Amino acid sequence: QVQVVESGGGLVQTGGSLRLSCAASGAKFRSSYMAWYRQAPGKQRELVAGITRDETTNYADFVKGRFTISRDNAKNTVYLQMNSLKPEDTAVYFCYLLSNYGLNSWGQGTQVTVSS
Repeated sequence: QVQVVESGGGLVQTGGSLRLSCAASGAKFRSSYMAWYRQAPGKQRELVAGITRDETTNYADFVKGRFTISRDNAKNTVYLQMNSLKPEDTAVYFCYLLSNYGLNSWGQGTQVTVSS
């Protein structure tokens, strides 16, 4: 089956930076679509950024150029570089994988907390 595991969450101050990592296994990573979602208390899960097998990226409007998604196919890993963090970025961040076979997997999530 397909597995993804997130890491890199933590506590940072407003304006700080954090890099999240997501390691994938059980699928052909190079042919998979990868994405980051987040969910804050009392809110629905929302797409943050996505990246295709061809490294085409898409971002939610609220990122405003602050976040960057990238992938390292040699390491089967996708990253989310988060800069200029705001308190409203506080959420559980989830990694998502969609293979070209239609299989999908969600990670367990990693907590990001931005203090004022």
